[in-house]
Amino acid sequence: MRVLVIEDYLPTLNSICKELKAEGLLVDSSVDGDEGLWYAETNNYDVILLDLMLPNRDGWSILNKLRHRGHHTHIIVLTALDQTEDRVRGLDLGADDYLVKPFAMEELKARIRAVSRRNIGQKDPVVELPNGLRVDTAKKAVSVFERRIELTPREYALLYFFLCNRDTVVSRMEIWDGVYEFHSKAQSNVVDVYVARLRRKLDVPGKSPIIKTSRGFGYILVSNVE
Repeated sequence: MRVLVIEDYLPTLNSICKELKAEGLLVDSSVDGDEGLWYAETNNYDVILLDLMLPNRDGWSILNKLRHRGHHTHIIVLTALDQTEDRVRGLDLGADDYLVKPFAMEELKARIRAVSRRNIGQKDPVVELPNGLRVDTAKKAVSVFERRIELTPREYALLYFFLCNRDTVVSRMEIWDGVYEFHSKAQSNVVDVYVARLRRKLDVPGKSPIIKTSRGFGYILVSNVE
C-alpha cells in the first residue's frame, strides 16, 4: 500500500511516517500544500492523509481540487478542527474519513485499513508479471512461477516499492527514503543487504534474476522475461 502524508507539523509527520513504514507501507510526505498537491496528482496512492492547515495551500483547497479533477484516492483528513461544521465541510468536499487531533496511532492505522477495504471488488489487487512474479496486494501473498515466497514485512515493503517502480532504475537513496527511512541513518550497504535477502528468496535457478543491479545507479525490477 502506498500512502501520501501531507502534514506541516514535523513531530506528527515523522511519527506517522515511522509507524506506517514499520507496518510495511510505502510512504511519501510533504509539509507544503502546493508540493502535496503536486505529489497527489503525479503519483498513484492508495490513501492520502491530509492536514487542513498547511502553508501555501490549505487542505480544503487540495481536497476540492483533487475531487473536481476526478481523483478517487481515499483521503483521510487529519486536523485539530473539531467543530461539526468542519467535519461536514470535509466530508461534503469528498473526504472518506475525518480524524481529529490528537489521535491514537492505532486508530489511524485502523482507519487506513477500513478505507482500503473499500477497494475490494473495485480493482484487481493481483499483479502478475511475465517474469513469473505474482503479488496479491490484498493478501500480501507473493509467488514466483507458482512457488510461494515467504517475506518479512520489510522485505514485502521493499518488493512493493520495486513493483511500483518496475522497469525503472531506483537508487539506494530512493529505496531508503521510500522503505527504510524510519530505521536509522541511510547507509548504502544496509540497502544492499536488504536487496540481497529479497533476491535470494525471489531467484529461481535457471531463470533470469527479477531484480538486477544497475552498476553505479542502483537496482531495477525487470518485469519481462529476458
